[in-house]
Amino acid sequence: MAYPKTKETISLLKEIVSIPSPSGNTNEVITYVEKFLNELNVETSRNRKGGLVATLPGKDDANHRMLTAHVDTLGAIVKEIKPSGRLKIDLIGGFKYNSIEGEYCEIETSSGKKLTGTILMHQTSVHVYKDAGKAERNQDNMEVRIDEQVHNAEDVRALGIEVGDFVSFDPRVQTTPSGFIKSRHLDDKASVAILLQLIKQMKSENIELPYTTHFLISNNEEIGYGGNSNITPETVEYLAVDMGAMGDGQSTDEYTVSICVKDASGPYHYELRKRLVQLAQDHQIGYKLDIYPFYGSDASAAIRAGHDIVHGLIGPGIDSSHAFERTHEDSIKNTAKLLYHYVQSEMVL
Repeated sequence: MAYPKTKETISLLKEIVSIPSPSGNTNEVITYVEKFLNELNVETSRNRKGGLVATLPGKDDANHRMLTAHVDTLGAIVKEIKPSGRLKIDLIGGFKYNSIEGEYCEIETSSGKKLTGTILMHQTSVHVYKDAGKAERNQDNMEVRIDEQVHNAEDVRALGIEVGDFVSFDPRVQTTPSGFIKSRHLDDKASVAILLQLIKQMKSENIELPYTTHFLISNNEEIGYGGNSNITPETVEYLAVDMGAMGDGQSTDEYTVSICVKDASGPYHYELRKRLVQLAQDHQIGYKLDIYPFYGSDASAAIRAGHDIVHGLIGPGIDSSHAFERTHEDSIKNTAKLLYHYVQSEMVL
């Protein structure tokens, strides 16, 4: 049986994570995904929020499936231009300031100009600041040092930078000989790459799906409402493909596909969860069941929006989520295998 090609998926992933796309500024990466799908002759459309919907027709057009992964990432936005010529930022998404200390970044002006910088504590130099290690990592103490000759706010504005400009973080993507993928924004660009590779295989092998299946590449998940719309009335099953959360008390690891039982929104659909487990067992796919205590997905956003759907959540296990993320090619492979069998399986009706 020919499963989606893991090496190709990882190559695609590296390209996608290298395209800046903090929530609110995702047009460039959506255009990339749109071009990828159009070259496969896949029908696509953009929603008004800027997300992308791709559709593969199936034998049954009365009952639909929808799978979603989000291409928006954590990031920041310029809150204030300081008199010193440095930038105060406001965070986009749920993460802590300490996770971006020392990170290289890119500032994109409203005209499209891009400038680089570094996110630092104001009190970084231990030769000057006695409390450099003790000062709180927060909005007041952290700032962006721009890689330009600026001495004051006027110099910064002369570069075209203004309040409201987006700040993206250097993904620093690397792959290792041992099969690990290290990068920011594996949440959720790993899943986007998996879905795109799955669609490519369905098209290249002329596989007809049992149900018309939509793939929503959402662009506002990190701020809570990426996948709560553009769900056809015929949609019965809605599966979010997003990262599996790792940590103390979690069963999710970097080598299997994580099947979410419950997150902060409550339990996912029991029958669909059991169906996913059965598929994994039937096809010898490594999986783990888990609960993510501080987490919400596009599927839970769809439920909150009032859609009458069967909802589920699976994804590759990601270590150190919303910080210095890592996964392994085995987790990518197992997630892809489960999705391959899921989209060709019978529904929970």
